[in-house]
Amino acid sequence: MLQISLLGLFFGTIGTTLGGIIGIFTKRNSNKFLSFVLAFASGLMLAVVCFDLIPEALELTSIFTVLLGIVLGIITMIGCDILVNKKFNIDKTNTKNMSLVKTGIIVSIGLALHNIPEGLAIGSGFEASDALGFSLAIAIALHDVPEGLSMAIPMKSGGMNPFKIMFYVILSGIATGLGALMGAIVGNISVNVIAICLSFAAGAMLYIVSGELVPESNQLYQGRMTSIGNMLGFLIGLFAMIING
Repeated sequence: MLQISLLGLFFGTIGTTLGGIIGIFTKRNSNKFLSFVLAFASGLMLAVVCFDLIPEALELTSIFTVLLGIVLGIITMIGCDILVNKKFNIDKTNTKNMSLVKTGIIVSIGLALHNIPEGLAIGSGFEASDALGFSLAIAIALHDVPEGLSMAIPMKSGGMNPFKIMFYVILSGIATGLGALMGAIVGNISVNVIAICLSFAAGAMLYIVSGELVPESNQLYQGRMTSIGNMLGFLIGLFAMIING
């Protein structure tokens, strides 16, 4: 059980950490590039919601349970948004920078919630067989790289300290380890619990896309690159779902 939890923690943090490091050392900080990255992240997350989280939840439970989970996820993220907004509205010396930092933090909170069902999948996979567990863990680690990037770049552009950035990035990945522990403990966990976790994560990510990433990317740059980033992220997310499936 401890081994499964540690493997889930390792694979859950390695992808986001790598993405965070790339984001910190990325030199380009133009509004055009920032907008592209945020739009790309929004397209990627939308693909995960549409082709991964919601379909899996619907296979496990009824549409009403899935809708309940989505609504709860949205409400939770609205609450988190309000709390983070209150904190960063204290300093109004640089509205753009504070907005970017807030976006990065909201993304990290939402991805942490999304990483819990990922951890459940890893834990349950290892309970079934080592081969299945490792294949799931590696696939999840790879798709966590752009997620770490989408956290780190807005935080860096907002002027946040690199050590603080890595703290938030790693913290979001730790949720995968917690999910793996839950999966290892429970084993064949109730399908309704898994469905609620999946739909809850879908609602959280849906709010991040529509309430944070899309508005922020459009505010930074209103050219064609924003749309290209969004569509490219969606297509790559769809391709990743097909490969993993």
